[in-house]
Amino acid sequence: MNTIDYVLKPTTYADLVGWDEDDPSALFAAMRDCLDYVETVKPYRSGSLGLSTDDLKPLLAAASNFKSANALSARGFFEKHCIPFLIQRSDEKPGFVTGFFEPEVEVSARPDDTFCYPFYRRPFDLIDLDDNNRPASIDPSYAFARRKADGEIDLYPDRGEIDQGYLTGQGLEIAWAKSKVDVFFAHVQGAARLKYRDGRVERITYSAKAGHPFSAIGRLLIDRRDIDASTVSMQTIRDWLLQNPAKVDPVLWHNRSYIFFREAAVAGLDQGPIAAAKVPLVAGRSLAVDRLIHTFGFPFFIRSQTLTHLDDGKPFARTLLALDTGSAIVGPARGDIFTGSGYDAGEQAGTIKHPAQFYILIPRAAAVRFAP
Repeated sequence: MNTIDYVLKPTTYADLVGWDEDDPSALFAAMRDCLDYVETVKPYRSGSLGLSTDDLKPLLAAASNFKSANALSARGFFEKHCIPFLIQRSDEKPGFVTGFFEPEVEVSARPDDTFCYPFYRRPFDLIDLDDNNRPASIDPSYAFARRKADGEIDLYPDRGEIDQGYLTGQGLEIAWAKSKVDVFFAHVQGAARLKYRDGRVERITYSAKAGHPFSAIGRLLIDRRDIDASTVSMQTIRDWLLQNPAKVDPVLWHNRSYIFFREAAVAGLDQGPIAAAKVPLVAGRSLAVDRLIHTFGFPFFIRSQTLTHLDDGKPFARTLLALDTGSAIVGPARGDIFTGSGYDAGEQAGTIKHPAQFYILIPRAAAVRFAP
């Protein structure tokens, strides 16, 4: 459970440094997708902040009928319909952003001596846990568990046990990769493009997890003095793993969490993967948030003075939509920026680790509940 105290402080767009240079035009297609989902499938689950899909729908409906002529008119839309609130932690610490992306992994439809590391579909014995079926022995943080043949429910095997063959022979494999490190980082990102040997490109996305908490292997390598804390990134972690093949398994198994995937067809590969909000992510404009606090579909304005490599040396200052979540994204002012797909996006995402200011743009009718 999240225990970080915070307050929302109403502010003005004039106080948002960098707002007058942002172009949020790319958000409107995603907002139309969100509206379609909540109207035809189901509402998004409300977070503890207290914002609901009903609060959001008028904004989404207005966006669906809006034609953005330029950056000025796009900003004007949000200025008309939303009030910005600074998310201020009670301990006065700044917010924090990292990055995520959609990896591209070379795979084979059949295993051989080279392609031998599988991506798995959800196992048949994996069940969702809730208050009705959770045994007293399983911590409430676990959302998944194993139902054994005799009906008993216990913890699901972890990464080490699965890597050592727990799922072998069950026919759950989607494809096989050449590198267990590639598979691991696809787990961390929660999605991947699979590039088959015959030239096909398919997508997989998160389906479920074994249930165990995420443990950062970067922190392990720092604590062991294998990597300096000042240089740790996805790239330096990957380099260390490649340079130390005999030590890879124990390091990867430190993260007991294990992700299962499903095939995810999208109309075009020019669109981002479909993530937790069930709509395609928009590169550079999608944010993973703590869904226990926030509700999908709401816009945020993120400003980071030190995050400069995404915008040609300028401080990051963009409007994004909350469209995803992740087990490492914990807190009211904590976010993960989706940088896109492929190698270059990975190079960008892997080095995002910056303090930031978080503003949530609340539709005006709902904003009155948060005014002092």
